[in-house]
Amino acid sequence: MPTQHPVTPDGRYFVVAGRLWRMSNPDLDPATRQALVDRLMRARRAVGAAKKAGDAQAERRARDDVDAAKHALGERGPAWWTDGAPDYNRRLVENTPYADWYAALHLP
Repeated sequence: MPTQHPVTPDGRYFVVAGRLWRMSNPDLDPATRQALVDRLMRARRAVGAAKKAGDAQAERRARDDVDAAKHALGERGPAWWTDGAPDYNRRLVENTPYADWYAALHLP
């Protein structure tokens, strides 16, 4: 997945505003991954439409759809790696073993 944000050397996370976000499972076949990304984007658009319409029930359903797609992509839920390493998803990078790597990037 191309990204403008730094990706950890192990490919597990990308960093936005100093926070780690889990990458999609790289073992997903490309067609499955694309179908899940399409599903995620539809769900995100549905969240926006529901918010604009003021429909709280539709918004909840759409947010649940976003969550389900992110779980299927491996971005949420159990970690997709199998080496027993802990998951640092959504943590500040400075509070993780990736802190030195990130500091060495000398980002603005």
